[in-house]
Amino acid sequence: MKRYVIAKYIRLSLEDTKYDSLSIENQRLAIDTHIAGMPESDCAEILEFVDNGYSGTNFERPEVQRLIELVRSNRVDCIIVKDFSRFGRNSIETGYFIERVFPLFHTRFIAIGDGFDTDEHRGDTGGLEVAFKYLINEQYSRDMSIKCKSAKYAKMRRGEYQSKECIFGYRKGADGKLEPDPDQAPVVRLIFQLAASGMGFTEIAAELTRRKIPTPGEVKAAKGNGTYDVSRCNGRWNTSTVIRILDDERFLGHYVQGVHTVTEIGGHRHRKKAKNKWFFVPDHHEPIVDQELFDKAHEGQRRFKQANKKARNTPLCGKVICGCCKHALSFYPKKNPVYVCRVSRMDDTLLCNGFQIPVADVLNAVFTSVQQQLLVAGPPSSDGTPCLSLDDIRQPQYEDQVAAVMDLKRQLYEEYVAGVIDAGAFQKNKASLDETLGKIKSTFAAMKAKVEEKQTIQDRHQQRQRLLDDLQTEGTLSNELAEQIIDYITVYPDKQIVIVYKISDLL
Repeated sequence: MKRYVIAKYIRLSLEDTKYDSLSIENQRLAIDTHIAGMPESDCAEILEFVDNGYSGTNFERPEVQRLIELVRSNRVDCIIVKDFSRFGRNSIETGYFIERVFPLFHTRFIAIGDGFDTDEHRGDTGGLEVAFKYLINEQYSRDMSIKCKSAKYAKMRRGEYQSKECIFGYRKGADGKLEPDPDQAPVVRLIFQLAASGMGFTEIAAELTRRKIPTPGEVKAAKGNGTYDVSRCNGRWNTSTVIRILDDERFLGHYVQGVHTVTEIGGHRHRKKAKNKWFFVPDHHEPIVDQELFDKAHEGQRRFKQANKKARNTPLCGKVICGCCKHALSFYPKKNPVYVCRVSRMDDTLLCNGFQIPVADVLNAVFTSVQQQLLVAGPPSSDGTPCLSLDDIRQPQYEDQVAAVMDLKRQLYEEYVAGVIDAGAFQKNKASLDETLGKIKSTFAAMKAKVEEKQTIQDRHQQRQRLLDDLQTEGTLSNELAEQIIDYITVYPDKQIVIVYKISDLL
């Protein structure tokens, strides 16, 4: 017998940490207390999903996504949250899940603080009261975002440093302003001096690597900041870090903030603002380099400009990885384009130093491999039997059999009430009918499972066939097909190519 599954969902954003009532512990306590009073909780399986530090304005949260996937797999019977705002503050998406998705999969939804239970609102949406709560939660988030942004901009106008961590080369002084870090500032000066001496970006990165100077990411990771993944760094600098340092006017002592803005409230994407909209305060803190050295470092430096972005938009863009250093290979749009391991230029001890491979060779190898994998994946049904539709077995035969047994049970009960049979005969015959009904349901469930398995095999075959037809029609690996089929490709200096597929379940 399938156990009743109850899912507890708890969310805490950074803003919510100001309120004790919204803490994870208090949310858990409120939900556990409610579950204890539910008759379904006696033999239920309790699952817990916690998104700590995530905004409710969107559903790009790992645990809520995992919960929704379980709902779509019919593995959750009930979801309980402290209130609507914990599940989401976006009125459209929140309403969509509660009013459309959950009822479709017969999943009960309870918001304790709002007194809402979908079992009490079958056939309706909860009325205007629920709709207004959706809108209030969303408007609260928008209003809070605007207020926080206004306060932050006010501090920027006063020249107050906003970031939690200082830029590489600086630390926060006693007055809260930036001051040169005695360990990192000499590295920044060295970078400007090397650039002023005529060294290119790649040469500077290689020299810093040769001197075994820790990268900015390694410095932050050493201070306990787990945001920076330095597992592939191994002390190797890259040109983008060097360029970023050389272009940063904060090393001249200027205050520069508000360079980027998010594209939407609650989102993570951002764009660069026009320079006249930055918050700029000259001579704000002690400089690490002077203007003369800054200007000289930029003289004669060659800047790469991507004249035609479409020329670099290859089918495997960003998917080709070096097998030695595990960094993405760079695309060089020459007459015969090649993939080059730029990272290895910083460290001549790497096996991939100077490694490059023609783009055409990689594309041809991947195209051939994908085609062969799809061809040998197998027929739609391994035993040769045709795939049935669930409609062929679901109705009406099954319902007729169940209805017939239920009629017999009603007749039996009427005979017992009328005194035609005694209690013993009633119980005996009822048990026999229940057993018959159980066999009918078991037989149908087994047949349904077999048909669903065959349908899955058939669906996979049809997907493979469509991909194969598209490949043969295109004659090459297009951008759309590559995005659909390939996760990433690892290429080794000996030209060995390992492909990781997105469609591994079809192959």
